[in-house]
Amino acid sequence: MSSIGELIKPLTKAAQTLKTGTGKLHFSDPVTHVYNPLEYAWDSHKAYIERYAKPTARVLFMGMNPGPWGMAQIGIPFGEVAAAKNWLKISSPVAKPKKEHPKRPIEGFECQRSEVSGRRLWGLFADKFGTADSFFAQHFVLNYCPLVFMEETGRNRTPDKLPSNESIPLNKLCDEHLRSVVTVFQPEWVIGIGAFAENRLKDALADFNLRIGRILHPSPASPAANRDWSGTATKQLEELGVW
Repeated sequence: MSSIGELIKPLTKAAQTLKTGTGKLHFSDPVTHVYNPLEYAWDSHKAYIERYAKPTARVLFMGMNPGPWGMAQIGIPFGEVAAAKNWLKISSPVAKPKKEHPKRPIEGFECQRSEVSGRRLWGLFADKFGTADSFFAQHFVLNYCPLVFMEETGRNRTPDKLPSNESIPLNKLCDEHLRSVVTVFQPEWVIGIGAFAENRLKDALADFNLRIGRILHPSPASPAANRDWSGTATKQLEELGVW
């Protein structure tokens, strides 16, 4: 892309297409509630694209789907609220999902809970690059799937647990979005944050001439991630030749 303006428009359009397409899908028990932060937190998602998508980005990081205290709240991938406010310098009004789970209220940038995965991810990038502008000059972060799935109890249900009749149409839309993003950025590397993301990258981008890698997911549910995740991820990126 020759300019930031020529980058922003197709990325925003791709996100809008993903928002509309996934918003039409239906999911069955045990999923009782589905949040689409691209709908109710669109302003901050759009601000993230407009501020940080750069034509010089050579590395794309991709996660699985929003966490309940991160992107689900504010529409930014791995959206730890404190990191979004203080490091990314983004804070926009957030509405409510169409059907809100009583145990998973959307409080937007007023949410007091910490998204540990986001705190670790953005913390690593802040420690290594200092400013957000310095990091995003060569990198960008996105999620594969924009939807949050919850069961009646409020328990999070990840996309890899969906039955095939629901995951196939969802993956089709997410694959199309991913291919659009990669076509726009033309990166050297795409890095899956966790095994699910890496597998989706390999499947969706099989026809692209790209280097695909993986880092350990920063989720606190992973024992390995709770033992110096930052050091492990840094070493993985250095061994790959990304950093």
